[in-house]
Amino acid sequence: MKIALINHGCAKNLVDSELMLGLLAEKGHQVTLDEGEAQIVIVNTCSFIHDAEKESVQSILEMVNRGKKVIVTGCLAQKHNDDLKEAIPEIAAMIGTSNIKEIVNVVNKVADEKNEEYISCVSEKPEYIYPENIERQQITMGASSYVKIADGCNYHCGYCIIPNLRGIYHSRPMENIIEEVKTLANKGVTEVVLIAQDTTSYGIDLYKKQMLPKLLEELNKIENLSWIRVMYAYPSQMTDELIEAMAKYDKVVKYIDLPLQHSDKTILENMRRPVFDYENLIKKIRTKIPDIAIRTAFIVGYPGETDEQFEHLYNFVKKMRFDKMGVFEYSREKNTASYSMKDQVPAKIKHERYKKLMTLQQGISYEINQKYIGEIIPCIVESYTDEGIYVLRTAHDAPEIDGLVYVKSEKSAIPGDIEQVLIEKADEYDLFGKFVV
Repeated sequence: MKIALINHGCAKNLVDSELMLGLLAEKGHQVTLDEGEAQIVIVNTCSFIHDAEKESVQSILEMVNRGKKVIVTGCLAQKHNDDLKEAIPEIAAMIGTSNIKEIVNVVNKVADEKNEEYISCVSEKPEYIYPENIERQQITMGASSYVKIADGCNYHCGYCIIPNLRGIYHSRPMENIIEEVKTLANKGVTEVVLIAQDTTSYGIDLYKKQMLPKLLEELNKIENLSWIRVMYAYPSQMTDELIEAMAKYDKVVKYIDLPLQHSDKTILENMRRPVFDYENLIKKIRTKIPDIAIRTAFIVGYPGETDEQFEHLYNFVKKMRFDKMGVFEYSREKNTASYSMKDQVPAKIKHERYKKLMTLQQGISYEINQKYIGEIIPCIVESYTDEGIYVLRTAHDAPEIDGLVYVKSEKSAIPGDIEQVLIEKADEYDLFGKFVV
């Protein structure tokens, strides 16, 4: 039987999908990315917010309606398990977030024509341990690849369900990460993107101290690797040692993804987030790494957020002028501390605040991008269109979430190449230019 996989959610989920495909390929199963020709479809789901759940459920229903044997994996299976099976009885099997090693056994049972029993493989108390020594079957091969350095989370932010779905924080052994990155680089990957629920806590559980600076040092030595990117940093873990490592190592791109979530101290306390002077932290990072691009994210409409507290956030964004920024309307999730909080903010006000903050950021982003005009910037080739347009990305832009660079040229370049581009034009998010020959 042919097996297809549909992936939903974040980059961390994508890695889990690739690991499951690797496990299946290792045991000789036929894997396809075309669900039309598959008899069994694995739907790896996201359950971070309600909209993500809806998207995952739609995929499950579509596959069920097309007569596929559906295996549901990931966060939705972990969170809803029996309720999901009750709602969609046609589901053949479910695998929780910390049970992905069971994918081969589950697929074998589902593929067995004699077996009509529903299979549930969901640990009541999840604890994600990365399945080492498995060669990931990459869904997307090209310029960059995600590398998961840890999973799980020891924080309990008021709005977040992740610790319930992924368990406590587990770092991967450093030598395994280094070996994986070497393998990826040998396959032609130019950039690795380090991911975890919180990359900055890497190593504390295994080595009793923050080891991300040391990991960056070791990865920087890999010869045929060009860029190393750090995502999902936690503000209180942005230590001087880490900032200095990011400044020092040439392959570490001058970019940090640092979700701050809010600026008002009372809201941060209610969110169970670190409360300290974020302005000073941003200034310190920019002083020590002058050419750094900082991406952040904020939540608007958290329970109890007043007009004054939103204005505090608005003015903070206006003053800090972040290079990249995401804004999310608060999503009320069961089994989180904020679910039962009083003073839930009406949807209309949440959306108004979202639009106001995004409009401000669009203006800031436009002004920042205008400064690139006339500069020659190294850019990584992502893809090439039939119309002769190259799609690239600067070191200041993370894959899939930030801006792109467009170049029309007859020059020959392949994904992963790093080319010098003269920027001629810019809008709010993207840059346009020509290759420097």
